[in-house]
Amino acid sequence: MRWRLVVFTLFHTGLEVTGLAQTTGDNEIVTDRPDITESAIVVPTASLQAENGATWTGGNHATGLGICQSLLRLGVGQGVELRLALPSRFEGLSLGLKRQLGPIHGFDVSVIAAVSFHALDPFLKVPWSRDIGHGWSIGGMQSVFWLTENGRRHLTFEPTFVLERELSRPAYVFAEYGADYPQRGGSKQTAHFGAAYRIGSKNQVDFHFGFGLSPTTPDRFVAVGYSFRIDRLWGRSSL
Repeated sequence: MRWRLVVFTLFHTGLEVTGLAQTTGDNEIVTDRPDITESAIVVPTASLQAENGATWTGGNHATGLGICQSLLRLGVGQGVELRLALPSRFEGLSLGLKRQLGPIHGFDVSVIAAVSFHALDPFLKVPWSRDIGHGWSIGGMQSVFWLTENGRRHLTFEPTFVLERELSRPAYVFAEYGADYPQRGGSKQTAHFGAAYRIGSKNQVDFHFGFGLSPTTPDRFVAVGYSFRIDRLWGRSSL
């Protein structure tokens, strides 16, 4: 199928990029939360990172508390991690791989290929980021989901853009725009803001909130999270 060819091509290209992939060389935790845009950095080899959160959503389209939002990331090789995500947004329970391709010309870039256990729906994400100086950085992610609805698979495109500001070595804030453009139906657009604080080098807490910019998006949401990393699960890690 076409999506399988795309995934294979991207990962084959990534494996041929020698000398570019790097992990969290400064030994500080780098998470895929709390923003929608996921990090372009993988976890170190032989390290397990758990990213957990709870979200309250309010409005006409959805109201409730989601407390089982977790992502487990296991570094299985230089620039490669295995990912297991519990239900959240599109993916539901999913299994995937993340391959870091950069830095390339000053940009950190990676590709995430995964499949949801519900109807075996595949999805592909390409996050990127770049430092622009004085504590500021920019980033984004282009994602494609093939979702099964009424027995048929439909395409949804999701672009994001995030502006981040480091307040101190352990703390940063961000502002983000994200949107979903399904093959059928209206778009879902979101404005998103938040902050994160590292406790030591391997723990992080976060707080974030947002609101919908389109009629089909939940009116508002508020969320908190806690992430941690365990290193040297086998052999010698890449730290």
